[in-house]
Amino acid sequence: MLNPVGENMRILVLGAGNVGRAIAYDLSSDFEVWVGDNSREKLAEIEKFANSLKIDASNFDELLQVMEKFDLIVGALPGRFGFMTLKAAIKARRDMVDVSFMPEDPWQLSKEAEEAGISIVVDAGFAPGLSHILLGRIYQELDRLEEGIIRVGGLPKEPKPPLYYKITWSPYDLIEEYTRKARLIRNGKLVEVDPLEEIGEVVLDHFEFEEFPSDGLRTALRSIKAGTLEERTLRWKGHLEKMKLLRELGFFKEENIDFTLKVIAPLMTYESKDFSIMQVYGRGKREGSLEEIEYMMYDEAKEFSSMARVTGFTAAAIARLAAEKECTVGIVPPELIGMRKDAFEFVIGELKKRGIKLEESRRIVKEV
Repeated sequence: MLNPVGENMRILVLGAGNVGRAIAYDLSSDFEVWVGDNSREKLAEIEKFANSLKIDASNFDELLQVMEKFDLIVGALPGRFGFMTLKAAIKARRDMVDVSFMPEDPWQLSKEAEEAGISIVVDAGFAPGLSHILLGRIYQELDRLEEGIIRVGGLPKEPKPPLYYKITWSPYDLIEEYTRKARLIRNGKLVEVDPLEEIGEVVLDHFEFEEFPSDGLRTALRSIKAGTLEERTLRWKGHLEKMKLLRELGFFKEENIDFTLKVIAPLMTYESKDFSIMQVYGRGKREGSLEEIEYMMYDEAKEFSSMARVTGFTAAAIARLAAEKECTVGIVPPELIGMRKDAFEFVIGELKKRGIKLEESRRIVKEV
């Protein structure tokens, strides 16, 4: 699998932000890479290793015309553009790998993608993305998954009071994590829970965190069957209770959010290198025994921020799979990549080559 396709393949990366830069940097060693964005300033930063292209991603016709000039599209735009870029890729009949956290359900486009004969890998970043690849591997190896838990966090190494968090992505999306109901599977049924009503504590890799249920399962709610399936997001202690109080006082209401962020965003903007941590845990039956499988991932900032590394390098590895036509036609959720052992081993191997630490552990809980 994966014979190098060389520099003849032209790849378009949409978005020159932190993640888009990391994707373009990674792919530029093997492909002719172009990066499209509306910001001249952002494009200037990628010209050391990729070609730049000014494009208005909100203009469907312009997007379509540009896509048709490339062999593969990688989407790294904000979530509000995600669904439209998928539709443009389908019309252009171009394979696509996308990391945007779009609010729409990408499964709606499954039939159209199949009819166009293309592959679109969605949620192909860190979480969702790598989280689901690991979960898919666990699901495939067990005869029956009883419990699956994803714990994930991107945090400052040196948290500062009073909020103990550093903004590394959209502050509006951050607040939405605290206001949007989290969809989980409990007792085999889909439930929605208030994220700030179930704040807990957990110790991972000697770190002590707070955690809360978050709405990141997405495609896994449909493709993975389990008695319990949850994603929990990690924060440093002292953050979540303050967010809960602000929400209870009405500061997160739509009419107040701009004012709120003017006050609190500067408190979460400071110098500190970030790190990323993830635990994916599964428990279930295999060959009559009750078994636990756990993956632990850890990464720190290097040439890019850690969040850009774990998101961008995961997307780049999946893009290499797509470049070799190793992905099935239609909408492809990341957990499906995990279910294929060869694809799983390729992606994990690529991440380890780039210094991202990932360890697997297994334990037989009960012999039958």
